Amino acid sequence: MAVYTVHQPPLKKNDAAPNPEQFVFVRDGFSLWAFLFGPLWMLRHRMWLVLLGLVVIVAVALAALSFVNLTADGLGFVVFLLALLIGMEAGTLRRFTLGRRRWSNVGTVVGSDHETVERRFFDAWVRGDTADLTTAATPYASLPPPPHNPRPSPEVIGLFPQPGAQR
Repeated sequence: MAVYTVHQPPLKKNDAAPNPEQFVFVRDGFSLWAFLFGPLWMLRHRMWLVLLGLVVIVAVALAALSFVNLTADGLGFVVFLLALLIGMEAGTLRRFTLGRRRWSNVGTVVGSDHETVERRFFDAWVRGDTADLTTAATPYASLPPPPHNPRPSPEVIGLFPQPGAQR
């Protein structure tokens, strides 16, 4: 199950209600496209400040690594680690950019794929009930909890010297 956050653009002066077609669903988790094509992925999502930060970090890292005479293999490893970090934090970087543009986070939805998440969110949004969107829609969600065993354990657990003893 994937977790998505839902972001609504700020209302314009003459808008009475938000346009549901402009809502953005940001998946939380690893992004393969951000890992493989980090700067291009940032350009596609218009993440100018994040891209500028990446350029500054790469420039500082290259200067520091050339100062210590790192080999090409070491430099490749550092670039790989930076790309891995971008891939793992892609959703956070995207949410940061949307927050700076004054988009509001209107909910969190759990689902198996993007289409299911959109359907679940807009069904709940139309009903006005977005509180139950974080529970996964699985067949196991309706099972009762396992029975509680009321028998005391014969072993002592904790700081008491004998079973049943009190402070």
